[in-house]
Amino acid sequence: MKNPMLKDQERLVDDAPHSVTVSVPGRLHFGFFDLNGGVGRKFGSIGASISGLRTRISISRAEETAVSGPDRERARRHVDSMRNLLGHSGGYRVDILETVPSHAGLGSGTLMALAIAAGIRRLHGLPLDIRADAVRLGRGGRSGVGIGLFESGGVVVDGGRGANADIAPIISRLPFPETWRIVLILDPARAGLHGEDESAAFAKLPPFAAADAAHICRLVLMQALPALAEADLVSFATAIKRMQALLGSYFAPLQGGRSFASAAIATALDLLESEGAVGIGQSSWGPTGFAFTASDDEALRLAEFACKHPRCRGLDIRVCKGLNRGAEITAGAGAVTPKR
Repeated sequence: MKNPMLKDQERLVDDAPHSVTVSVPGRLHFGFFDLNGGVGRKFGSIGASISGLRTRISISRAEETAVSGPDRERARRHVDSMRNLLGHSGGYRVDILETVPSHAGLGSGTLMALAIAAGIRRLHGLPLDIRADAVRLGRGGRSGVGIGLFESGGVVVDGGRGANADIAPIISRLPFPETWRIVLILDPARAGLHGEDESAAFAKLPPFAAADAAHICRLVLMQALPALAEADLVSFATAIKRMQALLGSYFAPLQGGRSFASAAIATALDLLESEGAVGIGQSSWGPTGFAFTASDDEALRLAEFACKHPRCRGLDIRVCKGLNRGAEITAGAGAVTPKR
């Protein structure tokens, strides 16, 4: 399902705007389905858009390209790639106003790449080409979740990569229940695997058991997704936790023998679970952890409990919602000045 807002933005315009602002929510990656690949497709994954963390950029035309704000070097590479692809002369002023933490399992690389691509296309009155631009900018090599969430938000499932596909297709999209909340835990002292290290890590792993892949697929199709449709938090969280346990055991040799990349976050999640949180897990390679609650009041209680606990010192603990919308792209009369 495509985000209507993005569909509206794809219409060609006669007078392209002077500046464009793109805001993309952060995302959680709940895990891969099939790391075995025995049926011809590999990976496959499920994830959700979340509130409270986002990448937001402003792009305007300029004589020469200048990029300001965090993660500017990566953003500059994407700007240069899009400029060469579209064959435009001149440059761009890019102000990076906000970013999700890098290498934390929140999709920072994909968010930045797609925001830059969409902003430049909208700036020139061109239709969006999200999936193709993702390939051009080196995103979506394994998971298609970040691309699907950019388009629609909610909870999306991608069907994995086949032999003849560059990007995994999105095969399901469901709304995240409005009353549910996510307790998010970040560890600023640690970073998850990424880039060449991530590729090398996958290469070292043994074959994933076909029986485990089959069980994860069953958990998602026959438990997690129906539970979402029925707003059954306990069943959904049970499926996610079991999926996380299977994947955590598989990745443990790369995480110091642990199911979680951050020992501090693992401790915090255990504490939250003992207090009533459900569905504890790690987003992607981490270190960010998450747990679910049925209400805002319960999430705030748990977050306050964790923040005050001595074993959670140094962690960033916050309450988020699931977001049932994708990226927001708006045109303005001028560039937005980033916060200093």
